[in-house]
Formats: sequence, structure tokens, C-alpha cells
Amino acid sequence: MSTDIEAIKKDVTRRMEGAVDVLIKEFGGLRTGRANISLLEPLMVEAYGSEMPMNQVGTVSVPEPRMLTVQVWDKGLVQAVEKAIMDSALGLNPSSDGQLVRVPIPTLTEERRVELAKVAAKYAEDARVAVRNVRRHTMDDLKNSEKDGDLSKDEHHDYANEIQELTDKYVGKIDEALANKEQEITQV
Repeated sequence: MSTDIEAIKKDVTRRMEGAVDVLIKEFGGLRTGRANISLLEPLMVEAYGSEMPMNQVGTVSVPEPRMLTVQVWDKGLVQAVEKAIMDSALGLNPSSDGQLVRVPIPTLTEERRVELAKVAAKYAEDARVAVRNVRRHTMDDLKNSEKDGDLSKDEHHDYANEIQELTDKYVGKIDEALANKEQEITQV
């Protein structure tokens, strides 16, 4: 392993940023009281003998705050789109009108809000674990470099501190994203 700390920090930053990006995407799929196209984006539709993302079989839009619509391009896929929405864990009941599938977003019960907050916390913990794993692998690499004589003890200590600062920064970003999502979920 080379001991170019700037390259190492760049790689660590990229990987930690990736963990935060995944978390934000997962949060987008958590239903709050408002309609958002990111609710339906991860859903897969049985189409033409394979699974296709929702946005590849129709146009998802938000015509009003508590309504999503999917304008299905192929009339033969309307039922498949409805089935994909019903089979998801989102608790939504779509209805179709020709090639337009309407998906009303019901208000969340207090019980459902608490449940969603727990799911959000689990997603955040998974992201924290991913960030810590990046740190652990990097620290192991630094330790091996020191053992091989590529790094001095002081350099190892300094680099380890820099990696820990990056870790703290990204865990802070995750905590902030979780706090925002929890506030969004619990807001009536």
C-alpha cells in the first residue's frame, strides 16, 4: 500500500460520502405525510418478463400534496404497476383510470410515525456502521504500512487522527440527516 495520505483521504472521503448518499436515498423512500416521487422510484414492476424500475414503465408525478400519479406508457402494464405498489411495504392503495394510476397518500397514524422513525434510525445506524468499516479498513492499512516500514510511528499517529476526524465528520452528517428525517416524520 502506498502511504500517499492525500490519496488515502480522498478514497476514504469518497467511500464515506457514498454511505451518506445511500442513507439519503433510503430516507427518500420512507413515507411521510407528503407525496414524493422518491416513494415509488425504488419499486420494481414485473414488465416484459423481467423486473423494471417504476420510472422505466411510466412517468411518476405529484399533482397535489397528498397524491402521486403514474402515467403508464404501456396499457398492458397498468395492473403490474398497481400490483408493485400494493405489494410494497408502503401501505398504499392505488387505483387506475385508463393508463393513469392514482396513488393517494393517507395521513400517518401516530403508531406508523413511531414505526417509521425506528426504520429511519436503523438506516442511520447501518450508514454509521458503513462509515466505521471504512475507518477500520483504513486504520488496518495504516498499521500494515507502519509494520512494513513505509510509515513512521508519528506519521501513523497523525494519519490515524486525520482519518478519525473524517469519520467524526461523516457520522455527524448522518446524525443530522436522521434528526431532519425524524422531524419530517413526526411533523403532523
